[in-house]
Amino acid sequence: MARTSTAKARKEDDAPAVPRRNGQPRVLSRGDLRLLVLALIGEQPRHGYELIQHISGLFMQAYTPSAGTMYPLLASFEQAGWVASAEEDGRRVFRITAAGEFELKVQRTQVRLAQRRAFDRAREITKASLLPPLATALREFKQALVRHHGRWSEGEAEAVAEQLSRASALLNGALGNGPTPVTPTEPD
Repeated sequence: MARTSTAKARKEDDAPAVPRRNGQPRVLSRGDLRLLVLALIGEQPRHGYELIQHISGLFMQAYTPSAGTMYPLLASFEQAGWVASAEEDGRRVFRITAAGEFELKVQRTQVRLAQRRAFDRAREITKASLLPPLATALREFKQALVRHHGRWSEGEAEAVAEQLSRASALLNGALGNGPTPVTPTEPD
């Protein structure tokens, strides 16, 4: 009997931290897309393409749910009575129903966990795709902040904040003609 529990414990320890599918890391855990989409519709009425783009933006275009995934999911929500759809301006817009709001309330903890996992995974994807000079500079900046903690001289924090704001503006296209990226917000 001890052999069985030891083997079971070893197998659990060997489990990958990131869910895998066909040997490749999965962007979302099982059921997370379902929870994320229902929560997004709960925020405001949306159409399918908008949901696809919103999820894709969250993951910096490293993951984009297909129409073949999104529309059957939305159909299953309609069948469950969680959403209702109506044609508006040539698009099918999905609105949450009272039953959908109740489902979100019941699943609140799972929704927040799915949002946290998605946010964390998006951060992992972003970090992994940083060019080496940016990764090095970011690491050096974080180390400098830790070393400098609590010892700010007059105007120093403002000068650093100004440089960070300029870098953010550059990345967001305000200083050039670059695209304005979708910025994921940290979940509650």
